[in-house]
Amino acid sequence: MEIIFQRIAEELNVRPAQVTSAVALLDDGATVPFIARYRKEATGALDDTQLRSLEERLRYLRELEERRDTVLNSIREQEKLTPELEKDIRAADTKTRLEDLYLPYKPKRRTKGQIAIEAGLEPLADRLFNEPDTDPEAVAADFVNAEKGVADIKAALEGARYILMERFSEDAELLGKLRDMLWGEGILSSHGVEGKEEEGAKFRDYFEHDEPIRQVPSHRALAIFRGRNEGVLQSNIRLDNEPESRLETHPCEKVIADHWKISDQGRAADKWLKDVVRWTWRVKLLTQLETDLMTRVRESAEEEAIKVFAKNLKDLLLAAPAGLRPTLGLDPGLRTGTKVAVVDGTGKLVEYTTIFPHAPQRQWKESLGTLATLCLTHGVELVSIGNGTASRETDRLVAELMRAYPKLGLTKIVVSEAGASVYSASELAAREFPNLDVSIRGAVSIARRLQDPLAELVKIEPKAIGVGQYQHDVSQTQLSRSLEAVVEDCVNAVGVDVNTASSALLTRVSGLNRTLADNIVAFRDQNGVFSDRETLMKVDRFGPKAFEQAAGFLRVMNGANPLDASGVHPESYPVVEKIASQSERAVHGLIGDSLFLRSLDPKSFTDETFGLPTVTDIISELDKPGRDPRPEFKAPEFQEGVVKISDLKLNMELEGVVTNVTNFGAFVDVGVHQDGLVHISALSNTFVKDPAEVVKAGDIVKVKVMEVDVQRKRIGLSMRMSDKAEEVAQARQQPRGERSGAGKPQQNRGGKKSSNQGKKESAGGSFADLFANAKKLRK
Repeated sequence: MEIIFQRIAEELNVRPAQVTSAVALLDDGATVPFIARYRKEATGALDDTQLRSLEERLRYLRELEERRDTVLNSIREQEKLTPELEKDIRAADTKTRLEDLYLPYKPKRRTKGQIAIEAGLEPLADRLFNEPDTDPEAVAADFVNAEKGVADIKAALEGARYILMERFSEDAELLGKLRDMLWGEGILSSHGVEGKEEEGAKFRDYFEHDEPIRQVPSHRALAIFRGRNEGVLQSNIRLDNEPESRLETHPCEKVIADHWKISDQGRAADKWLKDVVRWTWRVKLLTQLETDLMTRVRESAEEEAIKVFAKNLKDLLLAAPAGLRPTLGLDPGLRTGTKVAVVDGTGKLVEYTTIFPHAPQRQWKESLGTLATLCLTHGVELVSIGNGTASRETDRLVAELMRAYPKLGLTKIVVSEAGASVYSASELAAREFPNLDVSIRGAVSIARRLQDPLAELVKIEPKAIGVGQYQHDVSQTQLSRSLEAVVEDCVNAVGVDVNTASSALLTRVSGLNRTLADNIVAFRDQNGVFSDRETLMKVDRFGPKAFEQAAGFLRVMNGANPLDASGVHPESYPVVEKIASQSERAVHGLIGDSLFLRSLDPKSFTDETFGLPTVTDIISELDKPGRDPRPEFKAPEFQEGVVKISDLKLNMELEGVVTNVTNFGAFVDVGVHQDGLVHISALSNTFVKDPAEVVKAGDIVKVKVMEVDVQRKRIGLSMRMSDKAEEVAQARQQPRGERSGAGKPQQNRGGKKSSNQGKKESAGGSFADLFANAKKLRK
């Protein structure tokens, strides 16, 4: 186990003692948010990102150790475990290396090589390999034995060939050499399946595509894999210097021959051995290694896609809340009408209805009257409009309402309704609103996600929120684990009001689960609001361990103890009392007194229990208790009269909301029911390596229209206001080597590009190259 801790410490660039302490806390049931926030002395202040990486690597390395023990026991039972082999197995640092070493000893069905050995042909194989001067046919004649299934010389030599092929293909060192060579020099090549051109039109960018395998970005790799799964693409791995004729020697065959010291010196068995090498590569290793490397590409692509999804999800969850103000939620619709729900400042549903302002009913004036009455009756301050079908039409309705009734003081915002339908049909929604129509539940969700995005979005399965790329193609177990971690970190970073939080939100708090969350809500319903954190201990099944993990993240507003509304953990209250005692002030008098708190020396209040990091955090929390890390709310201003793609004009400057960030750019909602793409090269006037460094989901940005394709529903945008659409279009028409100025793509990919890749870029430019992929990524 110490080896694991040492390895993780090296990877994270921290001390082994930090890893040891963190693992001990995790194994004891502590959560990452709790450890990151309240156990800084123990871990040397590892943050939540480091702890998540540690947790993931710990899981992998422990699985590796379990597999290592299984492999050693299996070989030991076969009585084939030598000291050298055991040393190699114990030194294996990846699952791939371990399986390579285990391959010759792995129980498997009878192979042709094993059958040949049982037929007594191994001495023949050994002699031809060790003594190339031997005439193959002459020596093989001695091994013909019809009773053992060796009918003639040809059968004897074929059996010997299979023996050597298996021996060659199960050598761990050789497999490593070939795998490294293919990874370093291999080209991932894809092409369309003949006759599937129309069916696979969305994958036409990959009908003739070559790219160094180690450089294939996540989104392109996953697109190719999806095309393969749909039967419209074929792909393979090849080397740039592969011979065109199968009669010529493949570079990998040379590696095999060199490894086993086989060379054609004109000896009797040299030609036969060369043939064995050729068969080893083409029959045994080519498919195996291609599968290994494709798996590596897929795993790497999935890992990157999951990271992108997780980053976008975090930004969305931590989007600015509009605040707990009476809100009217509108779930737009045409034929079935627009669903309306009014929630009060606590998110409680107070009234709902359906209006029909749009075609075919066109009850515009009646709808205005209904909305005005609802807003006046319930003191509505915010109007939240879902961004689905009829969104812009409904936005115009609300704009007219605001003009007609200015005294209402309304603020309207269009919000993403991604996942609202998932929530509406969920068990959670059914428990919350058992007698409410599914469509009205969606309007409630739209209203609440404006008030507090985090509190509402935690009710929805993270994958349904719609901020990922290829989320259905990646490992669902790994995706769920990653996204659940993001949700947990976000909820605990913000903190939760124990007296208003839903069961869904409480479930995400450190140390709690659904049962405890339900019990907290039930206790609250039966006994009224919690007056302090200590009362949590009266909740059914809420024991000391749960209290330790959860209490610091649960807030009791306006309770008996002012510290219960802060992020100070109850176990640290003695530190605050010590500060109050020494300064001869009441605890509540310390809170918010920045000048006094900055004058304190944290070292003066440390002891064996509370170290400097904890005391420093306590003083900081007293300065701004329960500080919300989310930004201040700001509503985007969509341009009047721009409601559909055809309303967009080149060089038009608009305000929009970033809905999704990928490795190649950002998608922005400018209010026309189709997000536009800001390519990575158009995000800034300076070089951008990672779009996430410039924008995040939920950001309000100013963009300029560079390209509009109404037929294909493609919008090219730029965040560089100096760009001109005409110059960008002109640059795309120039040969790649002659481009300069506006619209020239930045070289963000790195490394040498294949000729095919360069050709496609020069034909497509900054925006067009990405659009075909963009649609797929959004699915």
